[in-house]
Amino acid sequence: MGWLWSLIIGAVIGAIAGAITKKGGSMGWIANIVAGLVGSAIGQALLGSWGPSLAGMALIPSIIGAVIVVAVVSFFIGRK
Repeated sequence: MGWLWSLIIGAVIGAIAGAITKKGGSMGWIANIVAGLVGSAIGQALLGSWGPSLAGMALIPSIIGAVIVVAVVSFFIGRK
């Protein structure tokens, strides 16, 4: 049950990052979940785990990390 909660929180974090970067409309749910989970790992590695947390993910560093992931991926995909 813990992994399901992590996927849900990862999707929410990815959706928030997509809304912040204005790239969320073109991303699907799978991409939002991946961006949220990878962004969470990157954000917590770079910024630590401060602030409120859900499902073992610190929300503020996770959102910042997901914004970075979405921006980098959209930069490389947008270059076609």
